[in-house]
Amino acid sequence: MEKLITRDKLIYSMSSENKPALEVESGTTVIFETCDCFQDQISSCEQSIEKLNWDRINPATGPLYVKEAEPGDVLKVEIQKIEINDYGVMAAIPGSGIFGENIDSSRIKILPIKDGNAVFNNDIHIPCRPMIGVIGVAPEGEAIPNGEPGAHGGNMDNNKIVEGSVLYLPVFHPGALLAMGDLHAVMGDGEVMVTGVEIGGKVTVKVEVIKGCKLNNPALECEDMVYTIASNEDLYKAVKESAEDMLHIVMKKLNMDINEAGMLLSAVGNTEICQIVDPKMTARFSMPKNIILRS
Repeated sequence: MEKLITRDKLIYSMSSENKPALEVESGTTVIFETCDCFQDQISSCEQSIEKLNWDRINPATGPLYVKEAEPGDVLKVEIQKIEINDYGVMAAIPGSGIFGENIDSSRIKILPIKDGNAVFNNDIHIPCRPMIGVIGVAPEGEAIPNGEPGAHGGNMDNNKIVEGSVLYLPVFHPGALLAMGDLHAVMGDGEVMVTGVEIGGKVTVKVEVIKGCKLNNPALECEDMVYTIASNEDLYKAVKESAEDMLHIVMKKLNMDINEAGMLLSAVGNTEICQIVDPKMTARFSMPKNIILRS
């Protein structure tokens, strides 16, 4: 039977000190009701960004305590379904994003969701591809605000974390303490203007603990690709770490030395950028699933 964590069970940082909103066994399916990244404070383009309560930004629903999860394990999170609300929000904010220094005044945009499209304007209707922006577990050390990504996951803004994908997160504390929020109806790689089409909704996931498997950073499995994900204040370091994580996986999975594995990554792997607007920037490295997971 599916369990539910309602949208009033919110946290603003990932931490081992957070009280669990729900405890479940490994293998359980759970529904997370989520707010948007502004905690649903915006309903009109006439509102002022400056008047928002910024202490309520980037809420995540949870956390979920998975009873079998222990430090050194991996939490497998199967994204079974993402349902989104009937409108999304975008914003231009002075000083934010890669264009922020050129923005003189803030602006809010409301995008209705109609027939599976985000209505940007009368001429441009963007096909929705709902994704999860913030998803993670309690980090190894001190609490980390939800707006920041890291080895624990967090605000990775990875638009590959969609319905049908499987996210693998390293476990640092008993129970893992999984939380998520910050859905987007659609978002481009980089999230260059700070917001995608921010939206609330519901996410149905199945959680499973994997014993005897260690990860340094999150990894993701999609229909045809496998991704390693890393975040750092320096984008080059994030790119390097994500590629190195994939290198070690390929060496182990395919029984290759570093020279052979590195050449394979260079031939068929891809460095990709998730987001470049958070305190830490996030990169992913992709490899074809039929190569890395071949039997």
